[in-house]
Amino acid sequence: MYILEEAVLPMNYENYVFDLYGTLVDIHTEEDLDLVWEKLSLFYGYYDAHYTPEELKQEYQNLVKGKEAEMKQEMLDTSVERYAHEAFPELEITDVFQKLFEKKGVQAERELSVHAGQFFRVLSTDYVRVYDGTRQMLSALKNAGKHVYLLSNAQRIFTEYEMHVLDIAKYFDTILISSDYGTKKPDRRFFDLLTEKCGLDVKQSLFIGNDSRTDIAGAKAIGMDSFYVCSNISPHNDAAPDAKYQVNHFQKWGY
Repeated sequence: MYILEEAVLPMNYENYVFDLYGTLVDIHTEEDLDLVWEKLSLFYGYYDAHYTPEELKQEYQNLVKGKEAEMKQEMLDTSVERYAHEAFPELEITDVFQKLFEKKGVQAERELSVHAGQFFRVLSTDYVRVYDGTRQMLSALKNAGKHVYLLSNAQRIFTEYEMHVLDIAKYFDTILISSDYGTKKPDRRFFDLLTEKCGLDVKQSLFIGNDSRTDIAGAKAIGMDSFYVCSNISPHNDAAPDAKYQVNHFQKWGY
């Protein structure tokens, strides 16, 4: 076993699959701040896509909700039997930022839409940092010859760059980000993508996450053992009775 302060990570598995935010990375974002939309509307105005902050926020929210509903219906309509009761779509957020230009008659290059999304992320992020011991734990797993994977509900235009800043991407054999695949945890599609792409034996794999519904329930659905991390980002009053192992970040880090 690898012991990390109060946390004990069992070392009898071949594969370790991690969630990112709330498990390895501590982040706080606030997208509803007026200043975020004031600055973002100014950015769009630089390129002749003129919005009031209120209009931009409302249009953004409408586009996200509309696209998610459309994707969910399409997934339900085309589901095979084992997915019949699951539909958790993940949109590509760059499409939303591009559509915001188009609604004002501006044909923006894809790169500009990416930059708009990243500017929004920076504006709305209070902090992003790894939990103490994260790098040491990941390094210990790699040094022990284990395979380490990431399965994250996230947007690539945010997460890829945040992992670069935090210097943790190097520890993973494979990184799967939900925005690349149009589906997210706990949808079995996303878990199956991981096991099929990487050839994982679920009986030799452990999933580590901080959300009982998306992480622990999703792992259980495919027969994978799980390690529940109760962190400052876990849902309020969350509990994971189905997890084989548990640790409390609140006690561990003093939250």
